[in-house]
Amino acid sequence: MSDTLTLPAETRRAGKGASRALRREGRVPAVVYGGKDEVLSIHIEEKELRRQLGTGHFFNSVVDVEVDGKKVRTLPKDVAFHPVSDRPLHVDFLRLAKDAKVHVNVPVHFANEDASPGLKRGGVLNVVRHELDLICDADAIPEEISIDVTGLEVGDSIHISHVTLPAGSVSAITDRDFTIATIVAPSALKSEAGDTEEKPAEAEAEG
Repeated sequence: MSDTLTLPAETRRAGKGASRALRREGRVPAVVYGGKDEVLSIHIEEKELRRQLGTGHFFNSVVDVEVDGKKVRTLPKDVAFHPVSDRPLHVDFLRLAKDAKVHVNVPVHFANEDASPGLKRGGVLNVVRHELDLICDADAIPEEISIDVTGLEVGDSIHISHVTLPAGSVSAITDRDFTIATIVAPSALKSEAGDTEEKPAEAEAEG
């Protein structure tokens, strides 16, 4: 499960001029919205925001925003970056209610690749989806989804129906059994096997 992050913040005045002044001081304007409370305009330290973005799981972690001695439980929803310098310019946080469900993208990790006969024969793991679109309990957001490829051969595919998701998590896509990855043969292995009609994984992914 992803750790809860803490981000100190201060309230701010709205307006473009005030936001520009904050950025010159190394601060990033942000808002907290959602629930029955009013939108909360805040600013946070750019250096700390960059550090948390660098963890790789900022967007699928609950963030406690500390304002005036109080913690507001949130989920990061969007960060706007400068198109040239890539500097963070603004952050949106969604306020989380108690027992909230959240919509997140969780990275996929493939385990036991050395136990896949297809990969050991020279097959290639063709990843169609590097993240899974999930609806989870806010208090139990997975840091990653591990998929075991033990026993898989060239030509085998991994669909969402093959994956056991953690308790409290379900796929946000329910209208099809989509492909997450396939094991495909490299050209040399195809020629050896006389198989030249392997279907592209991309075609199967949304098929």
